[in-house]
Amino acid sequence: MRNISILLTFILLNQILVAQHLNVVVNDTVKNRPVLVDFIDRQGLQTGEFAEWYAKEYPAYIPDVGIIGQLKTALSDIQIIVVLATWCGDSKEQVPRFLKVLDQADFEPERCTMIGVDSQKQARDLDVSVYDIERVPTFIFYRNEIEIGRIVETPLHSLESDILNICNSAK
Repeated sequence: MRNISILLTFILLNQILVAQHLNVVVNDTVKNRPVLVDFIDRQGLQTGEFAEWYAKEYPAYIPDVGIIGQLKTALSDIQIIVVLATWCGDSKEQVPRFLKVLDQADFEPERCTMIGVDSQKQARDLDVSVYDIERVPTFIFYRNEIEIGRIVETPLHSLESDILNICNSAK
């Protein structure tokens, strides 16, 4: 019983700590506008001025259904980290589209972590230097905790096609 109590306390503490870093809005002094930094979820992207571009891009994107069917299997053992900037035109366009592809492929949302950065490509309380981000958005794909590929800024062909190529090339 004591172990269960300790485990529940740890889980609760972890949720509180993560919540403090979720959808944090700061004023980017270079861009002179509010930006999301640290951990982001869809609720953050669908709030305030961020909601305008999310609500436009998500429904407008029509993924290739044939590729989506293949992604349902190809993504089964994949973890994803998305580093994005809510001030960046490519992030505004590609992130909602990317999330639509994941939704249609029945990808489990908890296996995709989104991190927002400011105009210096830094988060407030997270060290994003470990991801070697040069441009945003950057979609990083992992299998068994090993990076297998990434999409930087915009896809080469289409998001769903590039995702499938990354998943299949690293098997």
